[in-house]
Amino acid sequence: MTSTQVRYELRDNVALIAMDDGKANALSHEMINGLQTCLDTAEREARAVVITGRDKRFCAGFDLNTMLRSHEAARQLVTAGAELMIRLYTFPRPVVLACTGHALAAGSIFLFAADVRIGARGNFKIGLNEVSIHMTLPIFALEMARDRLSKRHFTSAVTQARIFDPDTAKDAGFFDQLEAPEALLSAALERAGRLAELPEASFRTTKERERAATVKLMRDTLTADMAQLTSPR
Repeated sequence: MTSTQVRYELRDNVALIAMDDGKANALSHEMINGLQTCLDTAEREARAVVITGRDKRFCAGFDLNTMLRSHEAARQLVTAGAELMIRLYTFPRPVVLACTGHALAAGSIFLFAADVRIGARGNFKIGLNEVSIHMTLPIFALEMARDRLSKRHFTSAVTQARIFDPDTAKDAGFFDQLEAPEALLSAALERAGRLAELPEASFRTTKERERAATVKLMRDTLTADMAQLTSPR
């Protein structure tokens, strides 16, 4: 399965989903829709999922052309992105993320939504830069960050818009492990293959219980929070 910006491939029982818009891998409506379609297919035929990006660029965040068009355009895009992230966070199969490079703003939220996060070593920027571009971090992103980041780094990452390199990002909780770029995909596929062997029903139910409180908070606040969201500047 192939779309303009997202490619899908089934390798044994692992779905490999690759984002590539030829640029910075910004999250546009097209990218989000492509990812949702791939997840539909993965849920039907795969036992685990690997999501990856293009060389040196995993995801630069929400598409700025859309975000700057109007507050309403920004709200529609971020709401679609929130639905995607919550779906990944609650996905009934194991999700491994192979972060190929820069992951900023929504790119970092991907890291919170996956079950296992493997990053490429290199001169890459990882972090939530929303506050530095005059945006309030949405509640769904803040709560995912609270769940996955180290308490020692939570305030600097979320409120102070600190940008990390891969090594410090791993210490902060953005990554579970780091690999050389040439070994990244094979490591992610190998990890996903092992997770795919877990009993499906017990994995799904335990994951639901593990994240239920965070999911409820995100769902309860999403509509009101999105109504207040404004464009970056």
